[in-house]
Amino acid sequence: MAAIPSDYMDLIERPVVVSLATVNEDGQPQVTPVWIDYDGEDLRVNSAAGRRKVENMEERPRVTVLWIDPNDPYRWMEVRGTVVGITADGGVEHINALSAKYRNQPDYYARVPQRRGKETRMIFRIRPDKVNVSGN
Repeated sequence: MAAIPSDYMDLIERPVVVSLATVNEDGQPQVTPVWIDYDGEDLRVNSAAGRRKVENMEERPRVTVLWIDPNDPYRWMEVRGTVVGITADGGVEHINALSAKYRNQPDYYARVPQRRGKETRMIFRIRPDKVNVSGN
């Protein structure tokens, strides 16, 4: 497991939308902007069941996450990792916590009420295998 450098933790703690790269069945990369948090060991992203990135992470667990500092585009962090856990347990609570972080709105479904109760939210735990950084 690779460590997240302490002088880059601000990118995780701040509400920086990241790029999550997964791999399609044909080997083509697929990249999606996502919200993310960190529990001190694993990065965590949340998605609804049935989406392409969900299928990719279930079938091919190697992923890459890229942060670009909104205040300095030449300061960035790339984490290459492996999805080590997938669960729907706590999925709604997790997306609500991410919504509070990124939108200052603790109810994710306040913005998309038509989806409330109609999707399964899933948490993906990503174990960092390699960390690359640039800038200061």
